[in-house]
Amino acid sequence: MKKLSVKTKNKEYDILIKNGLLSDIDTFLSNDTKFFLITNDNLAKIYPDFISKFKNRVIIKDGENHKNFETFQFITEELLRQRIERKDKIVVFGGGVTGDLAGYAAASVLRGVGFIQIPTTLLAQVDSSVGGKTGFNTKYGKNLVGAFYQPDIVLIDPSLLKTLPEKEIKTGFGEVVKYCFIEKNCSSNQDFYMCDYLKNTENPDYSEIIYRACALKAEVVSNDEKESGLRAVLNFGHTFAHAIETVTNFETYTHGEAVSMGMKSAFELSYNLGLIDKSYYNQGFELIDKFNLAPLYKLDVDKNLYLKIMKSDKKVLSSHLRIVLPISKGMVKIAGDISETEILKVI
Repeated sequence: MKKLSVKTKNKEYDILIKNGLLSDIDTFLSNDTKFFLITNDNLAKIYPDFISKFKNRVIIKDGENHKNFETFQFITEELLRQRIERKDKIVVFGGGVTGDLAGYAAASVLRGVGFIQIPTTLLAQVDSSVGGKTGFNTKYGKNLVGAFYQPDIVLIDPSLLKTLPEKEIKTGFGEVVKYCFIEKNCSSNQDFYMCDYLKNTENPDYSEIIYRACALKAEVVSNDEKESGLRAVLNFGHTFAHAIETVTNFETYTHGEAVSMGMKSAFELSYNLGLIDKSYYNQGFELIDKFNLAPLYKLDVDKNLYLKIMKSDKKVLSSHLRIVLPISKGMVKIAGDISETEILKVI
């Protein structure tokens, strides 16, 4: 078993990574605590034996288009109907959509109850289950309502990935490859670096890449829990990606696909601004294309609408877009003085 720790100002918790960890779940469920399972309808069909361990459970519909206020309301009202109490805990079993919604429900119901994250997708295992970002989407953009609320523990079982279709693995790889371009911002520990590892392998070991990604993210979150500075580098590609997802109504591209497209836009913008040379620009595109992560590069949509959505992003400051841009191998910076003309060139 591999173990990492997240240490924020107010909370410390572990990330445990082990194949077959789900079969050890009883070890983490104390007899004197009532647990409320939150999962989605697809997983309820795939893992009926696991689901049946929980008398109290809330099952939601799967998919980004269900990551909204209505689903959040359903979860909280179900928890209250089933008489959850402050000393009880929520067990979140699902991908990023389920994790974000259930995490926000944990932060909100009774003004906060404990929760355990058991991420079931590669995207959730390498990214969304760690760090305490919770929330849901609105018509004005992605994840604009939510809270920072840390879990009590994150239990990662890479063997759960065997049930995922290839498209879901690829969407997780979008976040994995992201760490290649920001790893030196995240840590000085080269044991965690992702870029050379991915360049030199055709069949990455999931346990290894999950460990490296979580190690990098844990270090960032421990130093900047609420994204006041360093943590913003984790948004590399995301300002473009969230606009891509919103302008296509969350129906065309997965989050990881959108992030991969967004990273390409960020590389082009950085090159146009003279922040990187052609060699590194090409390296960025080549690594994204090695794993066939971006289905398209540029969308055939209204560019002004795209830009308008980008300007509603959470990272906007004093009406100015702040975009994470590559500046050298494994390093990025947050740029806030980019003209709209330059942005329109790359979208």
